[in-house]
Amino acid sequence: MKNVPNGKYVAYPQVDLPNREWVNRRIENAPIWCSVDLRDGNQALINPMDLDKKLKLFKLLVQIGFKNIEVGFPSASKTEFKFLRTLVEENLIPDDVTVQVLVQAREHLIKRTFESLKGVKKAVVHLYNSTSVAQRKIVFRKEKEEIIELALKGVDMILVEKKKIDTEITLEYSPESFTGTELEFARDICDAVVERWGEKTIINLPATVEMATPNIYADQIEWMSKNLKNREKIVLSLHAHNDRGTAVAATELGLMAGGDRVEGTLLGNGERTGNVDILTLALNMTTQGVESNLDFSDVNRVLEVVESVTEIETGVRHPYVGQLVYTAFSGSHQDAINKGLAYQTTKEEPLWEVPYLPIDPNDVGRTYEDIIRINSQSGKGGVAYILENSFGYELPKAMHPEVGKIVQKKSDLEERELSYKEIFSEFEKEYFQKGDLEFINFKRSEKGDEVQCKLDFRYLGKEFSIWGSGNGILDGAKRALEKEFPHKFEIISFNEHSKGSGANASAVAYIQVQTTTFDRFFGIGIDTDTTKASIKAMFSAINRAF
Repeated sequence: MKNVPNGKYVAYPQVDLPNREWVNRRIENAPIWCSVDLRDGNQALINPMDLDKKLKLFKLLVQIGFKNIEVGFPSASKTEFKFLRTLVEENLIPDDVTVQVLVQAREHLIKRTFESLKGVKKAVVHLYNSTSVAQRKIVFRKEKEEIIELALKGVDMILVEKKKIDTEITLEYSPESFTGTELEFARDICDAVVERWGEKTIINLPATVEMATPNIYADQIEWMSKNLKNREKIVLSLHAHNDRGTAVAATELGLMAGGDRVEGTLLGNGERTGNVDILTLALNMTTQGVESNLDFSDVNRVLEVVESVTEIETGVRHPYVGQLVYTAFSGSHQDAINKGLAYQTTKEEPLWEVPYLPIDPNDVGRTYEDIIRINSQSGKGGVAYILENSFGYELPKAMHPEVGKIVQKKSDLEERELSYKEIFSEFEKEYFQKGDLEFINFKRSEKGDEVQCKLDFRYLGKEFSIWGSGNGILDGAKRALEKEFPHKFEIISFNEHSKGSGANASAVAYIQVQTTTFDRFFGIGIDTDTTKASIKAMFSAINRAF
């Protein structure tokens, strides 16, 4: 960049971790999930959630399956305090859900926090203080020993308050700004906290600011996992932010490096560029055959609730939930998806194998209607998919290029994406238009091996009723037409299928004709009578050809 002096930015130091193991591991089990939407996410909103919004989001989190939910910072404001009291007094906390509260190492804040917990069956008290080099030097101006003493005083105060309350309390400790803290110091302060607490402890190692590539965070987690005392008494928790845009990757690698637990938010809401997105993490696991233990089978519902309570719109390319993530505009992509979906219906095994779709949209409550969208870059496969899945026309393969060009021409003219309704309108205008030839009716009779057809039609405004003989009713109709129609043509393909069911069922016929100049044109006919549908298709093709 211009005007950036040398030395202003420097590379983050590597971790001395010989024989690192995380690089050869894979995620095989879901971590303990903890939603921090109601606290970390809430503090990052322009308009923080009120009580009603908090309740709405809490209920969603429970429905999704979170068993650990950080409900807020009860000592920070009346709203935060009242929210937890409402959960308790209205008996809204399920027995299998543990609520979590955040607090700093200050006596009056800890006392107020424990007041909010009265009546809660089990809770995590999340204690934190900043430990990074920059925070110690610039903000607090304290030495390492003073920072450790501050954390231990917080633990002691929690131990005192814990005895006064009939609640099962678990301690969580975060060396805040862990990624900016020397690993040896982070280990020392965490060891001191675990020893002082004396029971199983959640040690949360936050990338409060994402400062390096994801592999560095994984190295830090593995180093801590291997060097903390009493590792068996520790639940190692990850809490990544997204400053570099790699929070999901950092968390996945952190789990491979020894992480047991993940704190994050739905859709990644949080300070600056946000927290790690738990929805993305969980569905990434799903695509790898790992049960996430969270239910995201209705992502539209998640999107609706989160957007309404945060007042933040979700990007159209956001993984798994964005408006366009199951959409293909490219013609080759559309064709591949269309073939993949068709192939999927022919298999006995459930293995998902559809190009360009790493997850089945149906599994997350999305529909196939949004997968194929049409603009000037789109191709024949996408248009055919829409006409079949939205309007019931199963076009023969040879017809796809012809229809694709018709729709692409319209999109080029409009210089925009076409709606499904507009696509079908172009299709109707092209194949069901009135032309010089108009079919009226037919009559069939048998004469030996031949079929005779009396064809009633209108040509250039004049009505005709002519008999023709052929090896079938369609051939007979063609021969009857040729007695008055001046142009020569041959029928070179015929396809048909039913459309609808029961009393509303119709036959759809597709006929391709070739002129004497070897040009080919398709026509379509639809009728409750299969023969009429075939003759109508022939008339449609001829009108388009001549």
